Amino acid sequence: MLIAALPTGPLAANCYVLAPAPGGDCVIVDPGQEATVQVAEVLAEHDLTPAAILLTHGHFDHVWSAAELAEAHGVPVYLHVEDHGLLTEPAAGVDAGFAAQLQMLLGPGPYPVPADLRELSGGDTLTLAGVEFGVEHTPGHTPGSVVYTVTAEDGVPVMFAGDLVFSGSIGRTDFPGGSTDAMNRSLASAVLDRPDATRILPGHGPATTVERERATNPYLRDIAG
Repeated sequence: MLIAALPTGPLAANCYVLAPAPGGDCVIVDPGQEATVQVAEVLAEHDLTPAAILLTHGHFDHVWSAAELAEAHGVPVYLHVEDHGLLTEPAAGVDAGFAAQLQMLLGPGPYPVPADLRELSGGDTLTLAGVEFGVEHTPGHTPGSVVYTVTAEDGVPVMFAGDLVFSGSIGRTDFPGGSTDAMNRSLASAVLDRPDATRILPGHGPATTVERERATNPYLRDIAG
């Protein structure tokens, strides 16, 4: 399985390109700001054709290039229904202090929305580019946050975690729609209940594992008791 990690935009949000092998279909996860050129380079290098775009949540730094890439390749975009509103109103997902800066950064709108935007809910299973993606609803950072899990050739689960959990930290819950209680429940079910070998590909920063985070992440240690 081929997985390319591409930090994108001023906030270095991780965009991922996943394919069973070079020379076939692929899936793009969280194409944020300034992602189109980097994604195009990966597609050309590995002779890949996008089949779909998956979004872990609706914050602008994870979705900004989704509509452009979807239009260019004629593919659907998947996002949990509770975050669809953030595509047209990105400032609604941040606090008032940052909203003004965001408007200056992104412009006044209207903002592009993928033509083929598909709804997700918890418990979905998607088969895209020959790969089965498990979908778990993980509210806390946003109401519609999800994680996607695939199984690598060696049998190890690989989780695209968005802003649920990072190496040594977790996602913010102080933005509009955030919830500490919901985040704690999501971390317990989506991280602590998973096998230690599970590889975590977060929305920002380096990859990690459930085992490492269970042992060293102070937020997870507090939840685990």
